[in-house]
Amino acid sequence: MNLAHVMDRLRNRTAAFAHDLLMIPLAWLGAYWLRFNLETVPEVFLSPALAALPAVMAVQGAVFWYFGLYRGVWRFASLPDLLRIGKSIAVGVCLIALGLFLATRMQDVPRSVFPLYAVLLLTLLGGPRLLYRWRKDRGLYTVHGRRTLVVGAGRAGEMLVRDLLRNPEFGYLPVGFIDDDDTKKGREIHGIRVLGNTAKIPRLVERREADLVLLAIPSATSSQMRRIVELCEQAGVPMKTLPGLKDLPSGRASLGALREISIEDLLGREPVSLDWGAISAGVAGRTVLVTGGGGSIGAELCRQIARLGLARLVIVDAGEFNLYEVERELRADFPALALHALLGNVCDARGMEQVFARFRPALVLHAAAYKHVPMLEQQARQAVRNNVFGTRTAASAAMRNGCETFVLISTDKAVNPTNVMGASKRLAEVYCQNLDARAGGTRFITVRFGNVLDSAGSVVPLFREQIARGGPVTVTHREVKRYFMTIPEASQLILQAAVTGTGGEVFVLDMGEPVAIAYLARQMILLSGKTPGVDVAITFTGLRPGEKLSEELFHPAEALRRSSHEKLLLARFREVDWVRFESDLARLERACEDAEEEDVRRGLALLIPEFDGAARDEDKIIPIGRARS
Repeated sequence: MNLAHVMDRLRNRTAAFAHDLLMIPLAWLGAYWLRFNLETVPEVFLSPALAALPAVMAVQGAVFWYFGLYRGVWRFASLPDLLRIGKSIAVGVCLIALGLFLATRMQDVPRSVFPLYAVLLLTLLGGPRLLYRWRKDRGLYTVHGRRTLVVGAGRAGEMLVRDLLRNPEFGYLPVGFIDDDDTKKGREIHGIRVLGNTAKIPRLVERREADLVLLAIPSATSSQMRRIVELCEQAGVPMKTLPGLKDLPSGRASLGALREISIEDLLGREPVSLDWGAISAGVAGRTVLVTGGGGSIGAELCRQIARLGLARLVIVDAGEFNLYEVERELRADFPALALHALLGNVCDARGMEQVFARFRPALVLHAAAYKHVPMLEQQARQAVRNNVFGTRTAASAAMRNGCETFVLISTDKAVNPTNVMGASKRLAEVYCQNLDARAGGTRFITVRFGNVLDSAGSVVPLFREQIARGGPVTVTHREVKRYFMTIPEASQLILQAAVTGTGGEVFVLDMGEPVAIAYLARQMILLSGKTPGVDVAITFTGLRPGEKLSEELFHPAEALRRSSHEKLLLARFREVDWVRFESDLARLERACEDAEEEDVRRGLALLIPEFDGAARDEDKIIPIGRARS
């Protein structure tokens, strides 16, 4: 803070204090004048009043300073400032009355003077402050700028409009509120009227000649956001929004918090309510190992658990750059965390054994996997080596080294798989589900979910890149649909499943309703400020090898049911003839070692009946017993 700034503050405080001191005699003598009906005050009362005035000014001035009346700025005078003034006047009146009583027994001092003095002084102090603020704000209501409608006339909307009016240099001119609460219609907030509900957005945009719509409903759900965005698209105006409640800086709505609408706003869901107490108890003071910790899901799992007081976090990833990035981030955000970032491949049996023997993790989150469907369709051997035998290697090391819980992170593509990637993940599921009964003290839990927004290799960053290049945006089929959830939501539910499961379960995350990829592409183009089919084309390229029109989250034979958490569904898994299963798995492993691509595909078909209906029935896995929960 420089000297000039300090001097300005001192001058402002001195001027305010001088003003308030001058108001004290006006209020004190004005109270006598009112007491005597606006006529001449008799000498017998006037003389004691004048004699007491210096003491009144001294006492009242000291109380003003004590109550901090000069910490505030007149430019932003508000109700808390008036309350502070009222308290200081009340205390001052009491002290003045007590002093006069002790000095003169209040001889020739009318008792009604004190309440009159209090009312007058409150008016003389509060009035100029509010008048000054009104004069400063008056010009803001006629400022020229982008004519703006604000959706949401609640607390967030009020704070946002107040900030817009105080900062005309940003060029926003609020011309009306929109709110679905009909009781607010016609009301005014900071001089801005509530015009109607959201259904009237197109009409109100036209009537008020609005250039922009600002969404000030931090609690808005994705469905509400989609509806409002569609109405703004009909009206042909751009839109910005405040973040959700959990992301709102300092919990206050302000101009600086405004941002563009993102696709996550439209496809995300309501915040997940988790049992963080149970999650923390399952992690605190223990060693956690995350395989594939440099990937999208793996890295987010590391972020989520790093704050839960674990003994140490071990990250294993085959990608050097991804591992470096997540390590750098975690060391910056959690400097006290005992962190070990290790280059390693889950297919390396000796390397994984060394890691498990050295750190002996209590919880393993197995996120390492290949997941790119078209690429793996041509490289079945690599898919099986990593997704199947990499899982077996990590699971075996976990059992041998006393791991308490092993969580396999799977995918909806493992259900009735039509591609190598899905079949390899399904085989990993079968292995872990059935291994649980043979694992001694290690619990094996599988968590299955669909697409994750903005994860590496997902459709969202691909579309974003295509839009930035000017298109075209490529969609495989007009009817293709996928389930979506955000990376944090998926990661948190994985942790919830890890502490909820008792072993052998397949947890399916409640993914809500599937979203048409064509809708996703259109919305991303619109949100970028461009017009689909005009500025950026959408082309349909046809389904790629192994792709489905729509994914499934569970197989009919899995008898999906609710778990103890509303967002976690529990699928009954199908047991297999373990001896036959291991024999077929060994045959598949030999095919991988021999690098026989077609043999690998045939081995997958034998082990996963749903993958290839042409496989001979007698060669398929033979289920035994009933489905187990």
